[in-house]
Amino acid sequence: MDNEQIKQILLQIENSELDFTVTMTGKESTRVNGLYKPETREILLHNKNFKSDMQLIYTAIHEYTHHLLAEQRYNETGGQLPLKGSKVHTADFWAKFHELLEKAEALGIYKINLDDYPELKELTENIRTNYVEANGKLMQEFGKLLVKAHELCEEANIRYEDYLDRILCLPRNTARDITKVAVVPVNPALGFDNMKKVAAIKKPDERASAEQQILGGKTPDTVRELMKKKAGSADPREKLEKEKNRLEKTIEALKQRLQLVEESLEHL
Repeated sequence: MDNEQIKQILLQIENSELDFTVTMTGKESTRVNGLYKPETREILLHNKNFKSDMQLIYTAIHEYTHHLLAEQRYNETGGQLPLKGSKVHTADFWAKFHELLEKAEALGIYKINLDDYPELKELTENIRTNYVEANGKLMQEFGKLLVKAHELCEEANIRYEDYLDRILCLPRNTARDITKVAVVPVNPALGFDNMKKVAAIKKPDERASAEQQILGGKTPDTVRELMKKKAGSADPREKLEKEKNRLEKTIEALKQRLQLVEESLEHL
């Protein structure tokens, strides 16, 4: 493949109205496989890093994601570039990147085919079943034990927080997450990290939908972005009323804080 062919492949996955260039540097880099320069809209690929076209395309799509998000910001702000020093690998980035990978797979441009590598496929099933899912089940049982410990602390008039801090030496946030996956029904096949994210979803139907999408191969970032878009399409009046309630609570809290500060100043 040459530079123009790579560019046309990227445009086939998703079009861009903002022109860009693709350049294979002919170099090897130990730091990065590629980079995107928003000022000049250049995608640079250190092609000596890759052993196959699939690896090259993967990185090209990664850098193209940066271009598409820069284009989105350019259109929304009337021509502004991304702020220097701002985080570039955000949840939005990973969601968009994985969306483009899925499109590339559907078009036959990119693939990750474990069937071609039986040993890797067998190892993958071993990891999923005996480690990812098994760890999820273990954390669910752990959570049930923490719930019981909380109950027993109450009976013994012992502060559960102190029990966590100085007896179990378990961070409170960690204990909360572990307890959550025991209390909220979540499929342990997700793995503990994904179980935490799914368990945090309040509505059962949305939680079930997120669970099925992750089990179906979508990344958590992609699922979260899909849910955000769905929430964004809700009734505008309802959204404004919720924002109004939040603002009223914030204003009331600030008023109380202002009163305390004024009283403190009077006594100085």
